[in-house]
Amino acid sequence: MPDRNQPPVDQPTRVLIGSPAAGIVPDPPPPGVILLDLGADHPTRAGLLELRIWPDGTRVGRAEVVVGAMHRGAEKLYEVRDYRQILMLADRHDWQAPAAAETVIALACERLLGLEIPVRAQWLRTVLAEHARITSHLGFLGYLWTRNGLQSPVPALRERLRRQLQVLTGNRVHPMINRLGGLAADADDQWLAAEDQLARDALPVADRAVELITELGPEADRIPRLDAQLIKVYGVSGPAARAAGIDLDLRVHQPYLGYPELRRELRVDASEAVPLNGSVRARLWMLAAEIGSSVRVIGRCVERLSELPGPVSVRLGKIVKLPEGEIYAASEAPLGTAGCYLVSRGEKTPWRLKLRTPSFNNVAALEALLPGCPIDDLELLMASCGYVVGDIDK
Repeated sequence: MPDRNQPPVDQPTRVLIGSPAAGIVPDPPPPGVILLDLGADHPTRAGLLELRIWPDGTRVGRAEVVVGAMHRGAEKLYEVRDYRQILMLADRHDWQAPAAAETVIALACERLLGLEIPVRAQWLRTVLAEHARITSHLGFLGYLWTRNGLQSPVPALRERLRRQLQVLTGNRVHPMINRLGGLAADADDQWLAAEDQLARDALPVADRAVELITELGPEADRIPRLDAQLIKVYGVSGPAARAAGIDLDLRVHQPYLGYPELRRELRVDASEAVPLNGSVRARLWMLAAEIGSSVRVIGRCVERLSELPGPVSVRLGKIVKLPEGEIYAASEAPLGTAGCYLVSRGEKTPWRLKLRTPSFNNVAALEALLPGCPIDDLELLMASCGYVVGDIDK
């Protein structure tokens, strides 16, 4: 029984980020509940993230992030799947950039096997990784058009990107093309030419996004900044870290696949209009700027692939058993560092496969970032915080 002599505990306001169509809350929401909808094509619409905030006047006084609504036990499933089956499940948690999730697990398995994949497969994986980066970044930038009530070119462009992926893999969203030892299918010259042109079509959209970012009103300056200290404490990586001036990109500092030859293409020139100070503007600008570098990388990969013969895979036995041991592999996913810690006991299934997903760390930092943020500006803050719910909850 509650002690009636004790003062009542302040009840938090529940902030739910997701789609109204999912039936998360009644329409209109009940008192004490705020539903944030960042747009029909925004990555946060799939799934649910809950923030509990204790207001201090018109600002957030204290905040708590509640995760786990979409937890499906992916890591436990991996323990009863063989390594080929695991790759088919790997793209289910970050559905905005599935090829990146497949790649990091494939890298871990191949390194423990001591398996060198064909050069052509390495460059094709690089193309798929940057294709996923463009698709993912565009999804988050689409909010800028929604916020201003403008007709957005983002949904149509992302649909073209998905259909391009479908031509190669047979799947629009979950490509399932990575295999131990390479890829399931090769890309012909026609597909590569179309990929190069499609990537270039993203440039004017990114340029327009930069214009909309520079036009953001004073509310963008009222939101607390995710500075370098918070980034180090919470392990934030990817565009959010680079937007605070931290030089952290595994494609450059721990290069893999075709990235050792792509340092020049990966360079992002600083903007005088948007300083890299951890602000909302800086995070959104970094997403737009990285689309340009991804376009350059894809163009260079297409040139390189035109000179490389096949094959794109190494033929393996029916049953693949990894040797006893453990290994950690990491890649630069669109939202940050995606890691895979794999422990093998010499069987056809892993003893343990632990995922390090960038969305989890990005969202964890919100508990330190939210205090002091005007409640009316929560939508803009969340739009600049890159995450995918499946990538958090696994």
